[in-house]
Amino acid sequence: ILGFAPGGSTDLVARVVAQKMADAWGQQVVVDNRPGANGMIGAELVAKANPDGYSLLLSSIGPMAINASLYKMPYDIVADFAPVTYTGNVTNLLVVHPSVPVVNVKDLIALARAQPGKLTFGSSGTGGAPHMAVELFRILAKVNVVHVPYKGGGPAMADLVGGQISGSFASMPSSIPFVRAGKLRALAVTAPKRSPAEPQVPTISEAGIPGFSVLDWQGLFTTAKTPAAVVNKLNSEVVRILKLPDVVERLATAGVEIQTSTPKEWGDFVASEIAKWAKVVKESG
Repeated sequence: ILGFAPGGSTDLVARVVAQKMADAWGQQVVVDNRPGANGMIGAELVAKANPDGYSLLLSSIGPMAINASLYKMPYDIVADFAPVTYTGNVTNLLVVHPSVPVVNVKDLIALARAQPGKLTFGSSGTGGAPHMAVELFRILAKVNVVHVPYKGGGPAMADLVGGQISGSFASMPSSIPFVRAGKLRALAVTAPKRSPAEPQVPTISEAGIPGFSVLDWQGLFTTAKTPAAVVNKLNSEVVRILKLPDVVERLATAGVEIQTSTPKEWGDFVASEIAKWAKVVKESG
């Protein structure tokens, strides 16, 4: 089950993994898209499913970390799910329209301080990683920039390329084509390390805001109280699939950097992210 519409990076990962699981186990694995409520509709279905390991949730940073501080949720991220494995990260790219007179992050900070409230940053919507990157940038750089939420990454990118907004912390798959075509200027990546897709682009931490890190992560969960043996079997199979060369190549071309873990490592990471973003949401208001 996915809390998002078809076509995004999470949907791609789910379909690749589902097909490989079906091939290996001789059991049909169905991908069921249940978009809505910032990913919470799909997550709630798995939270309340039978704890037999047959209902899986592939989700991301919004529904499984940030939402805990934004909404009255119909489930408890820690208590209602059994973590299975980390699956990967989608790096976001800090991009600006060429008309914005900056060539690096320090220039951007200086401009934002000189013109408070004038720079506008679009995102795919309130509560996602691109939005949280804007809020973290405001807090750590001590600047006043305006967040402009759209109904998806596509509309935000269209307005940015058209010059209606100043910049965005956009996903790499959506922004790189425009950067390479000269229609946008890339300043930095939001991840803690540089991206193999654009190795010449520095991290924001390198470029002037030490400690800045926003990973749009994804991972697999099942229902709480699922037997440990079942969780471990799911973990070993999905980790095996994500290390297959054809899977690595296919996901890399879509901007997904694979990362796997044990169930405990994944659960500990998610708990730390819930705490991290609670602070950002509180500070940003």
